[in-house]
Amino acid sequence: MQIWEAILDGAKDTARLVPFLFLTYLVMEYIEHRTSDKTRAAIRRADRLGPLAGGLLGAFPQCGFSAAAASLYAGRVITVGTLIAVFLSTSDEMLPIFLSSKVDIRLIIQIIAMKAVYGIIAGFVVDYLFRSLNVRKIGAGIHGICEAEHCDCEKGILSSAVKHTLSIALYILIISVALNLLLELIGTENLENLVFNQPVIGEVLAGLIGLIPNCAASVALTTMYLDGAMSAGAMMSGLLVGAGVGILVLFRSNRSRRESAKIIAILYAAGVIGGLLTSLLGLF
Repeated sequence: MQIWEAILDGAKDTARLVPFLFLTYLVMEYIEHRTSDKTRAAIRRADRLGPLAGGLLGAFPQCGFSAAAASLYAGRVITVGTLIAVFLSTSDEMLPIFLSSKVDIRLIIQIIAMKAVYGIIAGFVVDYLFRSLNVRKIGAGIHGICEAEHCDCEKGILSSAVKHTLSIALYILIISVALNLLLELIGTENLENLVFNQPVIGEVLAGLIGLIPNCAASVALTTMYLDGAMSAGAMMSGLLVGAGVGILVLFRSNRSRRESAKIIAILYAAGVIGGLLTSLLGLF
């Protein structure tokens, strides 16, 4: 891949996310500056069902939802369980590859449904077990984002939303281009040389690939499964962990890198467990 091709691919991936990011930051700014205490209390109560909504929304084949969810969590609008539910259910590039390979539509629906259901269940479990990550005031995290970006948020919600969007988009573009070049140097064929058909080891390794914050990770995982180089459980592990650029946005937007690392560790553990369950139960 030439460097200009890497830049072009990165620019295309980033451009698809811009509308999601802009609308997300617009909502966050509105919540902070225009909503009443009663409205914020209602949002806080709705958090209890957040993982349900997150798992269902994440099932749609659009990685923009994971980026939006990461920004909303950084702004303390949604819970960590809702974020995990979105991350686990996000389908990314899996669907178009399956469709282009003429995979049985029943299998495709089954996998998407499994990711959504597992994401919802895991989200509720995470909210219960890691309640300390949800101790916050609705919208309070937006102040932290403003301080980090030096955006003069008091000038208006539209101006602030635009500045936040451009800042995050530039960050995603730079990282995406670098990852495109790196993955081209590594090559999918080298990934296939790893042991993905072995029990447990396959799920653990596939989960690590899923952590790569780039659409190419899900492409590699799905392709290797279709080529017979990866077990169903390993593919499921990688696809569950794979949250696309949502991981990048989380580390860029969330003030605490330590907290972000903890969330990614939870995501990885949940994804590997999901992959192991898939293999153990022979779900497909």
